[in-house]
Amino acid sequence: MNYDLTNPYEIAKYIKDAKKTTPLKVYVNGNLDDCEANNVDCFGTNNFYVIFGESENVTNFLQNNKNKIKKFRVEQDRRNSAIPLIDLTKIDARIEPGAIIRDKVSIGKNAVIMMGAVINIGAEIGDGAMVDMNAVIGARGKIGKRTHVGAGAVVAGVLEPPSKSPCEIGDDVLIGANSVILEGVKIGDKSVIAAGSVVVEDVPAGVVVAGSPAKIIKTVDDKTKDKTKIMDDLRK
Repeated sequence: MNYDLTNPYEIAKYIKDAKKTTPLKVYVNGNLDDCEANNVDCFGTNNFYVIFGESENVTNFLQNNKNKIKKFRVEQDRRNSAIPLIDLTKIDARIEPGAIIRDKVSIGKNAVIMMGAVINIGAEIGDGAMVDMNAVIGARGKIGKRTHVGAGAVVAGVLEPPSKSPCEIGDDVLIGANSVILEGVKIGDKSVIAAGSVVVEDVPAGVVVAGSPAKIIKTVDDKTKDKTKIMDDLRK
């Protein structure tokens, strides 16, 4: 079934319809050579095995073979999760360790996603954009081409409460570290959001805003451009 992931109600329906999953990874010390593993994936030999599967299936497997198991250790990182993580092998971008990117996210060519960044369902990251360390792009957030979202910045999602208007960040925008862009705000091309700003209303193109709430303090000039230019080598 196809869903319109620009629509918050469609995203909610997608999450409702999705099969919820609680995957487990289990390290087992024991002799499982002759065990039937129909509903789990079991790898190993010589009394050491790693088992992958859904919580219920793994639990049943361990219970059914408890007499053959000396000890085990369980790893779990989610419970009743509705949305898997994106398949990184199909993305022509640089994704650093620790980034959390949910499925149904669009990431453009030569984008950079740094450690600890979180990108939620329905978000769109433009070509050559950078989402820096620990930045958050909420559901349906749109980040333009060559835009830099600074470390710790938040581009708010618009999923609950539902809104037809996601955050839209234009091309060649710089969002300073620890800034917050509130729900539904639009930021024009080539504008600069000073570090620590809280942006509560739309920002036109080619200006610098700062403060909480953020206000226009000047237009982007040559000095500003020099301080905020991006480095192409980081995107190759």
